[in-house]
Formats: sequence, C-alpha cells, structure tokens
Amino acid sequence: MYVNHISVLTYNLHKGMAPLGGRVHLPQMAAALRQQGADVLFLQEVQGRHDGRAAGQEGWPQHSYLAQALGYDACYGMNARYDHGHHGNAVLSRFAQQLAANHDLTVSRLEQRGLLHTIIQPVGWPTPVACLCGHFNLLAHDRRRQYRVLLDYLARHVPPAMPLILAGDFNDWRREADRHLWQEAGLYEAHARLHGHHGRSFPARLPLLPLDRIYVRGLEVQQAAVCRGLPWSALSDHLPLQATLRLPG
Repeated sequence: MYVNHISVLTYNLHKGMAPLGGRVHLPQMAAALRQQGADVLFLQEVQGRHDGRAAGQEGWPQHSYLAQALGYDACYGMNARYDHGHHGNAVLSRFAQQLAANHDLTVSRLEQRGLLHTIIQPVGWPTPVACLCGHFNLLAHDRRRQYRVLLDYLARHVPPAMPLILAGDFNDWRREADRHLWQEAGLYEAHARLHGHHGRSFPARLPLLPLDRIYVRGLEVQQAAVCRGLPWSALSDHLPLQATLRLPG
C-alpha cells in the first residue's frame, strides 16, 4: 500500500528515566510512543546496557525493548561507554532499514557523541530516505566543530538528490544550527518552517528551550508540533517533537 506521507518523531529518552531521575519506566514510554503512532523514531540517550538498572526491571536493551513493543525495525549506535554499560542513539522504523552506520561526533573527552545513519524505503515511494539521528554537545564551540564534521559526512555519504531527515537533540539554545545546515547543506527545520520559530521541548515540565529539532531536505513539511502535557511531561526531561513529511508535489 502506497503511503503519501510519513510521520517522524525525535525524542531524548533520558535513559528511560523521569525528569528528576529515579526508576526506569520503558513500558510507559512504549505505550505513549505507540499512541503517537509515528512511522520513524529518532531516539537519543538510549541505554543499550546498564548492569545495575537492568536488574529486576524490564526494558533492556532499550532500543530492542521499544522496537519489540511497537513492532518496528531498530538500529542502535553506541556512543558513551562505561564499566557498567553504554548508551547512544537509535532509529526505530515501521519500514525496514537498509543501512546502519554510526559516525563519531566526539570533539571533547567530556562528551561522547555520535551520528547514526540509516536508510528507509517508505512503501510506494520512488526513492529511499536517509535518516540521521544525532546528539550534540552542550558547549557552543564544541557544537560548531560538530557541525563541520556533520556537514563533511553529509557531503560524502548522502547523495544530494536523496531525501534527508536529520533529527535529534541539538542542545542549540543559541539557534545557530539553522544557519550552518541551510547554507552548506540546504537543510531547514520543520517546526521553524511552519511556525516561524523552533518548538520548545526542554525541560519537559516547563518547556523553555528549543533543543530538539527535525531538519529536512528534499521533503515538504505538512505538520510539526511538540508533544505536550501528560504523559510526556512525566516520562523524560525532554518532550518529543513530531513532524509529518511528504515528497514534493
């Protein structure tokens, strides 16, 4: 069956913990994501392993747990490693993913970051779509270095004619990413294109900062919104950002 649009969602899971920490509650996250119904999920701070928290709790590896709960295909890119586990980014998709490449975005020993690159083929579309999930540093000068790494990667590995979705936690309260991504790669942010401003997604209980973004190229934005209120405000320290996209024309 042909689909004329796809719905995508970016979400920082906060390792499955509530805004102020505490017990991991992946079943509640899975239920909320199922209700939202997005076709492709771009997830950050996904815990692939944690020896302490996994004991006596369901939900590990977190990307596998969510994929099984939703019936989606999952790709995971490990970024931060520690003695008792690791976490990173994940892309979960209703459509099969044809590629999984994890590119290092680390520019400081204090923050281990990465860019997960997959390719999906929406049903009936004449072209596949590149999906990239990223998590960027807290400091602006680090992010500028990461934009350079990102742009170089896009130039080498994503054909200009291939539709592209770049989503994740940009930590960009200065709103600098738009200029870099538009001028050098032709990417524009979905929420800002429709509403004239970025969606405020952090902190979840009183969202003031527009940290989470969905950038696109070769696609049209039909809808974009931050998922507000319960249950989202009690599940993570970020709110999800969702957008509906289609091929031009």
